[in-house]
Amino acid sequence: MILEIQTGTDNPILRKKSTAISKFDKKLKKFVKDMTETMLKKDGLGLAAPQVGVNERLVIVNFRLDSKNFRPTAFLNPEIIEKSLTTESIEEGCLSLPGIFGKVSRPVQISLKFCDENGANRILALDGINARAAQHEIDHLDGILFVDKVEGEMRKEK
Repeated sequence: MILEIQTGTDNPILRKKSTAISKFDKKLKKFVKDMTETMLKKDGLGLAAPQVGVNERLVIVNFRLDSKNFRPTAFLNPEIIEKSLTTESIEEGCLSLPGIFGKVSRPVQISLKFCDENGANRILALDGINARAAQHEIDHLDGILFVDKVEGEMRKEK
């Protein structure tokens, strides 16, 4: 099922800190499936639960495996436990802020601690676009939008 995307910089759902997930059940798995379907349909690189109106700590990232292959992956209760000192400033956009783009500086490598859909604890090292997408989506869980971190001018497309 395609879910409705919440939009706007002043949207209270997008500005609220999300709560931890404690119940790993069929309902959660269905929600992960619906979020994944929504992200792919909207051509997103990632999607956070608040973006579809649910303030829970869940993000989906469409991992780039190589130039042509992607794999959507769910991260429940994600936490960045390590960041590289090296950063890179790259233009970002967001499904919740259509048509707005701006350069954001983020660490190029991170280590992520999270639960999978079954509640098992995992740790994963990410770099490049995968690290950037994960950081962008995790920001959503804390009520932070990329426009809060933009360096310089923002660009608008119609």
